[in-house]
Amino acid sequence: MKKFITGGITAALVSLVFASMALASVHHPTGEFEHFGECPLNRATITDCVLSVSNGGAFTVGKKTVPLVNPVTLQGGYEGTGSAIKFYGAENGETLSKTPQPVPGGLLGITAPTWWPKFLQNWFNEKINKGLTGVTATVELTGPTKGLTNISLSTENLLLEKGTALGLPAKIHLENSILGSSCYIGSESSPVQINFTSGTSGSLKGSAGTFSHNEEFTLLTFSGGKLVNNTFSAPGASGCGGIFSVLVDPLVNSILGVPAGSGANSATLEGKIQDANAGAVKESE
Repeated sequence: MKKFITGGITAALVSLVFASMALASVHHPTGEFEHFGECPLNRATITDCVLSVSNGGAFTVGKKTVPLVNPVTLQGGYEGTGSAIKFYGAENGETLSKTPQPVPGGLLGITAPTWWPKFLQNWFNEKINKGLTGVTATVELTGPTKGLTNISLSTENLLLEKGTALGLPAKIHLENSILGSSCYIGSESSPVQINFTSGTSGSLKGSAGTFSHNEEFTLLTFSGGKLVNNTFSAPGASGCGGIFSVLVDPLVNSILGVPAGSGANSATLEGKIQDANAGAVKESE
């Protein structure tokens, strides 16, 4: 009995220790830094926290264009400067939000004629997108989402509007009741590498946006910017239709027009990027 009680007390103490460790890893910045709570501040070498919210833009893969109607968030932190920047993921692992975007026209690509009244267009398109043929597309990050990631970042290139400002190794998740939950363009081992620039990529022109900062210069904001890429390649889809993928994959590829090489695909992110000094974020807690 005594051994049982002792063991119970030990287990309880261990639980308390782990609970306190979990609580210690949670950050609650305040004021102008309140949105940087998932910055990996537990890593002592982190110098900057990053938060990017894209509430506009689109991505085109082959013959399909998907507008960003739901905001996409990128968050984390980095250390180093110039080409030596290392990007670390959000503490909760949600480094790039998995935000589904409805594919206009769904699988069949049927959309209402533009000469219809707007209310009728919206009603028709909603019915198509919510039916069996409705499809969502989600850009997901490949590789680690916590700790050191495969994301590349250059604040210098962002500001100067040249070269790669943000490099995302991604896969595009297509999902509906027919395609199942394992239908992807790209994979963990062979990601779709999208190198965004605030400069020019193919036929697309980006912009760093409007730059502003707080009085202490510990919070930098780029508002109204546009990151673009018109040169990435997209492979064919795989895993669509579950056990019937050998039949469904070619159908999806035909509808989407993939594989598609450089120039046939594009991606645009529009929104706001913020860079906060990690020390200032900690001090605000």
